[in-house]
Amino acid sequence: MGQGVASGDKDQASKGAGFWVRIVVGIPITVGIFWAFFWLGGGVGWVQGWIFFGVLMVGQTVAGVVIKRRDPELLRRRAVYGEGTKSWDKVILAFFGLTYVAVLLVAALDASHGWAPLPWWLIPVGMVLYVVGMGIATWAMTVNTHFEKTVRIQTDRNHTVCQDGPYQVVRHPGYVGASLGFPLATPLLLGSAWALVPALLCVATLVLRTALEDRTLRAELDGYEAFTRRTRARLVPGIW
Repeated sequence: MGQGVASGDKDQASKGAGFWVRIVVGIPITVGIFWAFFWLGGGVGWVQGWIFFGVLMVGQTVAGVVIKRRDPELLRRRAVYGEGTKSWDKVILAFFGLTYVAVLLVAALDASHGWAPLPWWLIPVGMVLYVVGMGIATWAMTVNTHFEKTVRIQTDRNHTVCQDGPYQVVRHPGYVGASLGFPLATPLLLGSAWALVPALLCVATLVLRTALEDRTLRAELDGYEAFTRRTRARLVPGIW
């Protein structure tokens, strides 16, 4: 009994230490990305760059507060890779991250070189896409306690099928929200037509991930096959 308690204390200490390591390492990385982004975009006078970061920060903060009030454990679990994460998902997540960084880099270079600027009236459109996308994704997270960031069967958490909220409309509302809120909204907020090219590749990556996750859940999660007969659409009702 005593050894079990000591082991639990060690696990908690390890998780706490890991959290602070991520914070210490993450801050300079974030600052570096921020500086590089504005440097490539022509400097701190890049108005659309500030608009983008302002919208992003407000949206992420609101979503974080809502999820923390509803399911604080989910926030902690989304910060790590759970045991049993599919190997292919790690590859897809890495590729998604690279393609989204490409969206930001191309948009910044487009701003400083004036390759293919989009009209300013598309900024409000981008804001609406971001708000709608974040709203859908946040809604999905508040009703689905198994909404971790990687694909795995969460046998350690009594994994069950979520059929509430947006899951009554599509089987993967999180990917709908992510597609609208990030790769599709970002080029509009930053005013770059060329950034739409990596953005579409980013969306294609999420579509592929949807198909692979859906196949995994059909094969390995009890009750999911029946769920697919009730909620037929993966991402777009009546289409796919």
